[in-house]
Amino acid sequence: MTKLDKEPAVVTIPEGAEVATLGAGCFWCIEAAYNRIDGVISATSGYSGGHVKNPTYEQVCDKTTGHAEVVQVVFDPKKISYERILAWYWDLHDPTTLNRQGNDVGPQYRSVIFYHSPEQKKIAEASKAAAQKNFKDPIVTQIQEATDFYPAENYHQNYYAENKSKNPYCKYVIQPKLQKLHLDD
Repeated sequence: MTKLDKEPAVVTIPEGAEVATLGAGCFWCIEAAYNRIDGVISATSGYSGGHVKNPTYEQVCDKTTGHAEVVQVVFDPKKISYERILAWYWDLHDPTTLNRQGNDVGPQYRSVIFYHSPEQKKIAEASKAAAQKNFKDPIVTQIQEATDFYPAENYHQNYYAENKSKNPYCKYVIQPKLQKLHLDD
């Protein structure tokens, strides 16, 4: 791995765009899906919700930083609403499992919506309540005020597109999820 691979990505938020920061298990899965949704400008894997500044992937995996793996979704509200961003969110993961998505276990994989405004908080709470009717078990998704977002190292960005033929995780976990949601290539 080169120094460049370790440096974090840079998130650009164009004028008029909005941001959603979402944790739903492994960020590779969520990023791959949001990058295929019309109206999404970018989806960046990263870390949020913890107490360590500029954490590394290894630190987050050690479960001591308080951070969750998240994706920061930059979207054009003229093309896709925050409500629709959240509708996809509920379909992308199982929000009824605490600190777990499939074989990914730990607080870094928690289901969490980080809101960026009082309006987003209100929409997130209403969306969660509406989504509950689609799940037998209670939704455990946290809704919290957004904290600092730290982009993950470059090798985590656009992971599925760069590694779908190299990493079995892509074939057996990410690809079926994309197919289920009709977001596959």
